[in-house]
Amino acid sequence: MPDLQPYLTFNGNCEEAFNFYKSVFGGEFIYIGRFSDMPSEYKAPESEKNLILHVSLPIGKNSVLMGSDTSETFGKSVIFGNNISISINTSGRDETEKLFNALAKDGNILMPLGDMFWGAYFGMCKDKFGINWMVSYEIPKVDK
Repeated sequence: MPDLQPYLTFNGNCEEAFNFYKSVFGGEFIYIGRFSDMPSEYKAPESEKNLILHVSLPIGKNSVLMGSDTSETFGKSVIFGNNISISINTSGRDETEKLFNALAKDGNILMPLGDMFWGAYFGMCKDKFGINWMVSYEIPKVDK
């Protein structure tokens, strides 16, 4: 059974927002990465290098609040209302493909499924109701 997590997108103030959420909920970030941490084939402009690429903050036993800043360079801008996605973490590639394809049917594929530099099989889509989904399988190191 997959896990669902909220994923929030910001216009350059993700770090400020997540420091606020950390002050509210407590805990420590599992991960915080910046656009400057991306491999060289993904060039972010100098003005965006310090923006948040991904941050994860555990909230409670089974929930993780995740987020990032947006980047015009990669063709995405935040309009409040499209800044929330539901992230699904799956248990395998087959489940990832099944869920992704079902959610994308009659919707839009925003990022096709593929192996990503951070070690996941990942894709993004918007379903036919306008809801943004991120579907991810963390590839075990032995499978890479």
